[in-house]
Amino acid sequence: MNTAHAYFEGKIVPFGDAKVSIATHGLNYGTAAFGGLRGYWNESQKKLFVFRPLDHFKRFLHSSKMLCMELPHTPESLTQVTLDLLRADNWQQDVYVRPLCYKADAGIGVRLHDLRDEVSIFATPFGAYGKNEDGAHVTISSWRRIDDNVIPARGKISGAYANSALIKTDAIRAGFDEALVLDQNGHISEGTAMNVFMVRDGVLITPPVTDNILEGITRRTVLELAREELKIPVVERSIDRTETYVCEELFLTGTAAQVTVVTKVDFRQVGSGQPGEVTLKLRKLFDDVVHGRVEKYAHWNVGV
Repeated sequence: MNTAHAYFEGKIVPFGDAKVSIATHGLNYGTAAFGGLRGYWNESQKKLFVFRPLDHFKRFLHSSKMLCMELPHTPESLTQVTLDLLRADNWQQDVYVRPLCYKADAGIGVRLHDLRDEVSIFATPFGAYGKNEDGAHVTISSWRRIDDNVIPARGKISGAYANSALIKTDAIRAGFDEALVLDQNGHISEGTAMNVFMVRDGVLITPPVTDNILEGITRRTVLELAREELKIPVVERSIDRTETYVCEELFLTGTAAQVTVVTKVDFRQVGSGQPGEVTLKLRKLFDDVVHGRVEKYAHWNVGV
């Protein structure tokens, strides 16, 4: 990994020094939570912009709260740590930032209380997330999404991502690019690590936060851009499986995936089989916003 430094146990250290024991609680029991931020390099301004860090770290701290963690941080302090870390490595390209909070004690015993909590952060160069972001072929997974009364999907709980890993590996090995996952009620929840959007009869539709989805920052961004800039109707409601077979457009969003076009679901063509007009407009606008090219949304970007 082309990374020189990390934030570890309260300070910025050489990346190779950021190590934990194999007996660490978070490693053995999945008692950890993570986040994901992007930094976008603007070549004309010669500046790196971190996209919506306060929103990302607010969600990160919500995830830590679900795991009974008591962290001496705020969204503002974590943003400052991230900026200091990025400056230490002087990134001049797009990067992905990974904060992690975890139960740091070594030992045996399943619980959340009476354990030491730690935070680490590192950054790494990052480009495209998927191999087919302009025309992904997805399948409906046989695995179900975790339920809020099992492990809360609205938090990025590390152990919960075994669910996503099972779904993704089965989809890839079956020849698909990605999978859509149903919740316990049989509604479309999300992808393996992405929120779902579809267009039907000119309306942009996405599952509500109560359908066992991650409360995505990119999802929230796309919803606002669609309403405010494209002036198209937006509805948050449950989506039936077969709606993905008959919709005009379908796309996935996430910090890593950004706006990924879906053109086939279980060998059924989505719309014309090409990226749709709404999807392409949102993708272009999103790209301009995150790279600091839209003054109206400059408050979402924090320069390094």
